[in-house]
Amino acid sequence: MANRTRTNRNEFHLNDKEQYILDEKFKLSGMKSKSAFIRKLILYGYVYDVDYSFLREYNTELGRISSSLNQIAKRINSTNHVYQEDMDEVKELMKQVWQSQKSMLSQQPLIKR
Repeated sequence: MANRTRTNRNEFHLNDKEQYILDEKFKLSGMKSKSAFIRKLILYGYVYDVDYSFLREYNTELGRISSSLNQIAKRINSTNHVYQEDMDEVKELMKQVWQSQKSMLSQQPLIKR
C-alpha cells in the first residue's frame, strides 16, 4: 500500500439481487472505477451521469464565431476603416453568441446539490 491515500480496506457481501443492482447502477453511471463509484455513493448518496457533449458543441460554435470576429478585426486594422458591412456582421455574430449561449444553458442538466 505504498503511496496510497486510502489506507483502510473495506469488504462487504451482497446477495445476487443486490450485486445485480450494484452492477447495473455502476454501468449506468458511466464511471470507469467501481471503487470510485461506491465511494461517491457512500459520501454523497447519489451519482450522476452528466452528458457534456452540448458544451463541446458550444465551444466549437464559439470558436467559429471568434475566428470570424478576428478576420473582421484584421481587416479593420489593416485598412483603418470600419465598414457598415463589418458592423452588421459583428452584430449578427454577437446575436449568434447570445443564441448559442441560451441554447447551451437550456440544455444544461439540473444537478441536485
